[in-house]
Amino acid sequence: MTTHPSPAASTTGRIVFLDYLRFIACFMVIFVHCIEPFYLGGEGTLIRNHTDAAWATFLDSALRAAVPLFLMASSYLLFPLKYDTATFFRKRFVRVCIPLIIWTLLYALVPFCGISEGFDRGANLERLLVNFNSHAGHLWFVYMLLGVYLLMPLLSPWIEKVSRKGEEVFLCIWGITTFTPFFRQAAVAITGSPDLWGEAGWNEYGTLYYVSGFVGYLVLGHYFKTRLGEWSWKKTLAVAVPLWIVGYAITAGWFWAKMPKEFPVSGPISIAVYLETSWQFCATGVALTTIAYFLVIRKLTSDGWFYRNIILPVSKVSYGVYLMHIFILMFFHQIVTGWGLSTPLHIAVTAILTFVTASVVSRLLSFIPGSKYLLG
Repeated sequence: MTTHPSPAASTTGRIVFLDYLRFIACFMVIFVHCIEPFYLGGEGTLIRNHTDAAWATFLDSALRAAVPLFLMASSYLLFPLKYDTATFFRKRFVRVCIPLIIWTLLYALVPFCGISEGFDRGANLERLLVNFNSHAGHLWFVYMLLGVYLLMPLLSPWIEKVSRKGEEVFLCIWGITTFTPFFRQAAVAITGSPDLWGEAGWNEYGTLYYVSGFVGYLVLGHYFKTRLGEWSWKKTLAVAVPLWIVGYAITAGWFWAKMPKEFPVSGPISIAVYLETSWQFCATGVALTTIAYFLVIRKLTSDGWFYRNIILPVSKVSYGVYLMHIFILMFFHQIVTGWGLSTPLHIAVTAILTFVTASVVSRLLSFIPGSKYLLG
């Protein structure tokens, strides 16, 4: 198997661009969650006016790659496994599971700003037996990540032996599966059912089930690490910019095209879910923008003052920032709402305040003995 060297590490031994990636992706996630109050609410979906609809479409469509970027960073570092399966799971349990348990309990027991009315600790704890709490919807990502970790020991022997062509064939098949959200909508229009390729009420595991989803980003991260080698900025932008434009056009185009034209838009969450068809993390547009971002970010290898004093400290606690940020975001959202800012300013100011505060709090907590169990 022909491989290419990874980007140069910093003097600390870290892969510099991955620290930039975590910093950027973490801010992107927070920004996305600051947009949500402008199209989610009421019975589930609430878009008050044309301005909110336009800004949600314009901004959010550019940021959906945040979650896949995090997964590709994990793949770049961990896949294939560097040690035995038991050691891998033990390290991941301490790094990921224990903080998840602590924060799921905190979200279940401590109401954050704006949801104290009707907050039921007993019901929240009961729900934790089967799923994440609805007040902490962002934690779905960690559940998904744990599922990917379960696959890594199974796929590691394959990824170590597969040829470049074999890996590319898999990625091409996975690329086809990114059209699935749109195929489902077509199936509904044609047959009245979203079932595809062997799916039915008694079988949700269709033909492409096992080669679809986030596993594609796992393989993609490995492919970038071992197959691409170093690219110049010219080549990087020549590939990344067209990919991003096409991906963004798909992602934003569907959302805006399906947007109701009369405002306010108010109704069940199913309206927002339908609008978000192109925003699904494993949908075509998001996949293309993810690749574009990753290509560009991997060129960020400067480890000077800004990296050492801003990027690196936040990167080290980025998991903690992710886990806690909803508490902080809802607090600032309530405050900024009273400032009378325009929609884009409201979103941006809330995102910046949340990101900076969560980063500072996580950094301070990191100095406490045993903080790895809280922050990862």
